[in-house]
Amino acid sequence: MLNIGVLISGGGTNLQAIIDETKAGGINGKVKVVISSKENAYGLERARLNNIEAIYETDEDKVIEILKENNIDLIVLAGYLKIITPKFVEEFRNKTINIHPSLIPSFCGKGYYGEKVHQGVLNYGAKVTGATVHFVDEGADTGAIIMQETVKVEDNDTASTLAKRVLNVEHKILKESIKLFCENKLSIQGRRVFINE
Repeated sequence: MLNIGVLISGGGTNLQAIIDETKAGGINGKVKVVISSKENAYGLERARLNNIEAIYETDEDKVIEILKENNIDLIVLAGYLKIITPKFVEEFRNKTINIHPSLIPSFCGKGYYGEKVHQGVLNYGAKVTGATVHFVDEGADTGAIIMQETVKVEDNDTASTLAKRVLNVEHKILKESIKLFCENKLSIQGRRVFINE
């Protein structure tokens, strides 16, 4: 069973989806620690309610230390609004994944987070959007893609209504990607991630 560390900055709905799936036995791993870059993030409360160590920490060196002390096998960035440094990436190469609420390489990178992503989709007039789970590398949303799923943009969508539908897909593919990682079924060749049965 793998040890999972989740890094958050907000409400932690993706965190909750991960916790629920590990408890239900769908993921061969357990969330050992949750670290937030914001002191009042509700995700910390979610962790405490599930008897998971919850830590507020903004110093990246200390975050790295905490993850190592807890023997973390997989780090999940779930709405983590702090840019991680190349040092962090190197420490946990191919062991850190991120969820992004668009179909990368569209509407991602610097400045695209939260509802700004969905507003960008609507402003552009895109007909489909979705969510992407990817490994984390030195760039912003540039790592090798593990999984993507599309969401149709409706004519009457607002950033808020679109965000809700995309969030459902985020939960689904994030849980699935973590499950595959914990079963050692992901292999990376260049920019491509293959799922081994």
